Amino acid sequence: MSIAENLRRIREKINRTAKKMGRDPQEIILVAATKNVDTFRIREAMDNGIRIIGENRLQEAKKKFQELGNVVEWHFIGHLQTNKVREAIDIFTMIQSVDSLHLVQLISQEAVKKGKIQEILLEVNVGREITKFGFLEEELLNIIPTIASLPNLSIQGLMTVPPYLPEAEEVRPYFRKLKELSRKLEDCKIPGVKMRYLSMGMTHDFEVAIEEGANMVRIGTGIFGLRNQEE
Repeated sequence: MSIAENLRRIREKINRTAKKMGRDPQEIILVAATKNVDTFRIREAMDNGIRIIGENRLQEAKKKFQELGNVVEWHFIGHLQTNKVREAIDIFTMIQSVDSLHLVQLISQEAVKKGKIQEILLEVNVGREITKFGFLEEELLNIIPTIASLPNLSIQGLMTVPPYLPEAEEVRPYFRKLKELSRKLEDCKIPGVKMRYLSMGMTHDFEVAIEEGANMVRIGTGIFGLRNQEE
């Protein structure tokens, strides 16, 4: 199927799932995950309404940004190496995958130097997987005041990459856990901390994620037809 048809089907699923949950479909933000996708095909997605591009690798993103420019929003959704922070701030409206205190401190420092307020999401390792990055729930609850005190950051919410399980329904508890953490952080009423976005759900499980409160989904394979786009 074409990219246009894939996007039509995805949007239909988003609309149907949101309405089933009594939610406004317009509040669900679709991020096109474009790892390994060439700019020709990204342009096709843009021509069909995609307004946010999610990239996992800085070097790949830099080349695409030079070709496509800032006519769309660029979000970083992969693990950001500390030595790439300076360049990332030049490109990305939002860094979704802020996964450690050290990283967030460096982002703050570079944002101050560049005079930019950098939007971020805090990545949570909901599955407590040793192979994945991200804050543990109890860790984040303890250090969120420290993160919030750092200058030139705009904390916009949480993001997660849950364990990959064959059945989407099996992933539901992890999405629910992130939503519960979001509520806890909201209840803390920490100045500078907004739980505006809950970024969770990819091609095979985004409908379950929406049912559990996601308002930002990252979809690659479902749009572009290639495997492992979102990871």
